[in-house]
Amino acid sequence: ALCLVLLTTSGRAAGETSIVLDKPVLPPNWALLERALLEAHEPACKKYFAKYFDERGYLLCVERWGGDDGPDDAIETVNWWPILHALGASDSVLHMYKKVWEGHLRQYTEAKTTDVPFARDGMYYKEFPVMMDWVHNGEGITVFSAQSLSDPYDLLFEQRVRRFAGFYMNEDPQAANYDPKHKIIRSMFNGSRGPLLRKATGLDWAGDPIEVKGRFKLAHGEESYEQMVAHFKDYNDIVGDHPQNMGATNLALNAYMLTGEKKYSDWLFEYVDAWAERTRENGGIIPTNVGLDGTIGGGADGKWYGGVYGWGFTVEVPQVPGEFDNRNIHSRGLSGFGNAYLLSGDDRYLDVWRQMIIKVNQNSKLVNGQTMYPKMYGDDGWYGYQSQPYHHGAFEIWYWSQKPEDRTRVQTTEWLRYIEGNNPDYPETALRAEISTLQQKVQAMDRDPTTPDTRLADDPIPFNPARVRALIELMLGGYFPWVGGKPLHCRVRYFDPVNQRPGIPKDVAALVETMDANSITLQLVNLHQSEARTVVVQTGGYAEHQCIGVRLPARDVLVGESHFTVRLAPGCGGRMRVRMKRYVNQPTMLFPWDR
Repeated sequence: ALCLVLLTTSGRAAGETSIVLDKPVLPPNWALLERALLEAHEPACKKYFAKYFDERGYLLCVERWGGDDGPDDAIETVNWWPILHALGASDSVLHMYKKVWEGHLRQYTEAKTTDVPFARDGMYYKEFPVMMDWVHNGEGITVFSAQSLSDPYDLLFEQRVRRFAGFYMNEDPQAANYDPKHKIIRSMFNGSRGPLLRKATGLDWAGDPIEVKGRFKLAHGEESYEQMVAHFKDYNDIVGDHPQNMGATNLALNAYMLTGEKKYSDWLFEYVDAWAERTRENGGIIPTNVGLDGTIGGGADGKWYGGVYGWGFTVEVPQVPGEFDNRNIHSRGLSGFGNAYLLSGDDRYLDVWRQMIIKVNQNSKLVNGQTMYPKMYGDDGWYGYQSQPYHHGAFEIWYWSQKPEDRTRVQTTEWLRYIEGNNPDYPETALRAEISTLQQKVQAMDRDPTTPDTRLADDPIPFNPARVRALIELMLGGYFPWVGGKPLHCRVRYFDPVNQRPGIPKDVAALVETMDANSITLQLVNLHQSEARTVVVQTGGYAEHQCIGVRLPARDVLVGESHFTVRLAPGCGGRMRVRMKRYVNQPTMLFPWDR
């Protein structure tokens, strides 16, 4: 059955499209598994919180600064918790995350270095890293950015969103990170105390001296502090801009989506457009150094491929024989173009990265009859050849564009096979795997032998029970955002209008079964056999998609908004085809009943 009604219930707008599903269904296995996974997180997260945090939300560890272990790792211990809440997990998960967020801000403001010069007055200043690269800055804002999906109305959240974005828009006189003349962020080390405008040292990266062997197990495998410093001995050329710095556009995006103020989108477009132009000037390959004078390679002896984490960044690792190719431009650099696309829907932002993938792979060569593709570029040209084509960012470009030619460059995954109709068992298989992994993490947490004085900030991360990847894919038709503070790209999200919160209501399960450029097939089920449930379905993570209409077995319903309401009778469910225009609305953090 289907009807159009004028809703006067608190929290819903008059004239909103409402769909009633009143056909009883047997509970599908995928729905039972989905609810089981969502509900398993509350006790697991509570156990994790009790083991690794005190009543203030401070992490029970030895506080350190640096690329090995630092403030970003402390808050990464609760990665994905706000997304869990936004999917429909218990409010307690959100409350624990917020206590950890507030606690780690105080903890690392109080924590100070002795030898590293720029963190001697606190590793955080104004609740943000004093200055570090965007691999680490981005990791440190991952859960903060995700709070936009879960609790964007928190006044402190708004203050911080504005302040953090302001660090890169020269709104803070102590953080002159951005040069508006040359449209560059002036150093790869940047933050609340501004840019580091000298060569970095191993000390800057590794942090203060520390006892290692017999006490700590470092993620890079070092067995002494001397090896920690030696690991970063070549990480020197940081002055000038780097594609990594486009991670800062996530801050401006957050501010725009929360406030709607044009100054934030203006800055984002200005900065990303400058990178697009530099890439075109450099023959279609994004340069990894732009000097303080705005010239490509100007801070790396004129080499467009120079600088730390550049195309030519091959270094020695003291604890591992040989050399290591450590180019790192993709995640943060791609996010800048993706953010501009989210705001504009303009394919030219995707084409910058799309053409770079094509151009890199045009430098393939035959080796013993096999085609090999480069991944690095140095003084002697392309190197680092491997059997797989260069494909970094190919998946995201296809997900955003939905163009068939972009799909040809994407490595097939089990989820892609599923939404393309070739892997019907995937929902159950993926959800069972996530439940099993959650169980394993809880068991491993019990066996963790570390104590607060032998524990570094990143030690608890492997035991974090939050499992959201399959839920994002199956419930939302989206993809896992990894780290970096990037937005959540998905086809649909859910809200509970009765309890006025984000996430799918209790007892309801959702499955995105198929997906193409203009629609998805969505199945909704109410597992409660005696009570009705109501769910608001929003098109897009931030209402960036416009729902054109919903097709049910009996009829089509025109919507013409970024959301619609479904009322599920007890024990009922159904399948619908949701038609949409993607990336046509300005994204917003506001919940449907507040728009």
